[in-house]
Amino acid sequence: MFAEEIISNEIPTLKADDSVQKALDRLSDFKLKHLPIVNEGVFVGLVSEDDLLNVHDHDTLLSDTSVHLISVFVPNDAHTYDVIRLLSQLQLTAVPVVDQQKNYLGLISINDMVDAVAEQYAVNEPGGIIVLEIGNRDNSLAHIAQIVEADNTQILSSYVNSFEDSTRLEVTLKVNKTEITSLVASFERYDYQVKEVYNNTQVDDGSQERYDSFMNYLNV
Repeated sequence: MFAEEIISNEIPTLKADDSVQKALDRLSDFKLKHLPIVNEGVFVGLVSEDDLLNVHDHDTLLSDTSVHLISVFVPNDAHTYDVIRLLSQLQLTAVPVVDQQKNYLGLISINDMVDAVAEQYAVNEPGGIIVLEIGNRDNSLAHIAQIVEADNTQILSSYVNSFEDSTRLEVTLKVNKTEITSLVASFERYDYQVKEVYNNTQVDDGSQERYDSFMNYLNV
């Protein structure tokens, strides 16, 4: 997924001749900490609520040299990972998207990014989650996919998490079934270490046995 696919034009931009107070009001209205300044379709910079609050006179125009501008943006063909990196590293609540001529195309708010990640990783789709712990030399996604498909199951999303100073990896799979007991057994049969399982509707916690015993008692 690329930046241009998730930009939003619903959040209005600021202009250089807007006042600091207008910018603060706009930030409050949209519950953001950052908004872009755009002049005649060209991205100028990003303003931060924290910086604006430090300006003594809120009638000051955004074009004033006392107003700090953040020169950060992503091109329209940037991957969503690049957007997430900027949001995280710079503690931003929004990232502007521009074309090669630096023409402003739209804004990706942190809420837009959360929705996009949820869609990309099938968060809202029903299904089970399996976390495998494997050695980095055993990281064969093709073999993992074969095991899943042999169970008449499909992988909706997956990602790999590595650890510093470790040769172990975590592979997280989201599959399209919630009854994944047989799939878990298949992984264990192939000597995969199943670290965690979520949303499995057939986990035996003893409740079914207790229920059956109670029903038998009532029938006596």
